[in-house]
Amino acid sequence: MRDKAEIIEIMRIFERENPNPQCELNFHNLYTLLVAVVLSAQSTDKGVNKATADLFKIADTPQKMLELGEEKLKDYIKTIGLFNNKAKNIMALSRQLVDDFNGEVPTQRDVLTTLAGVGRKTANVVLNVWFGLPTLAVDTHVMRIAHRLDFSQGKTPLEVENDLMKVLPPELVKNTNHWLVLFGRYICKAQKPLCEQCPIANYCHCRDKRI
Repeated sequence: MRDKAEIIEIMRIFERENPNPQCELNFHNLYTLLVAVVLSAQSTDKGVNKATADLFKIADTPQKMLELGEEKLKDYIKTIGLFNNKAKNIMALSRQLVDDFNGEVPTQRDVLTTLAGVGRKTANVVLNVWFGLPTLAVDTHVMRIAHRLDFSQGKTPLEVENDLMKVLPPELVKNTNHWLVLFGRYICKAQKPLCEQCPIANYCHCRDKRI
């Protein structure tokens, strides 16, 4: 694992390059953010946004989603991977929200993760994007980039999250997921990294580095 100071240096470069990174999922409120994040698992943000553009016009609350029904929900999200299982989870979590939380999305991570289809990563994204909290969601992009840059060699998302949380100050943690996701999505691509565009090329020691 890299030296703590060097990890912070790299993250400061990302900060200078993009001081206010944004989640690329589209949402109208806290509930639709939660649904969008659940749908994004093993799917692209672009694909989710396309599927939810019409869905969120008619089902932007748990009660409206329940009224829509599972079969009609599937029609809206059938272009998204694992849509059958995701539809079941969205209906189940909507029922939980209506029955147990007065239709409101809970704001504590340990409570969020009691909802159907909501794991730690999803809860961290919701808390970070909506409330601006210094939580760090580790998805496939973050995991890959953390390994590639030797920020962590953790074998699980939680191990990677813990390694980064130990070295990064809260003001950097807040945007770390966005920076690493966008970096992995547009520059340090898994198949063909665009090394000539990389703002941290001087820190990279990967064998497939192209410059």
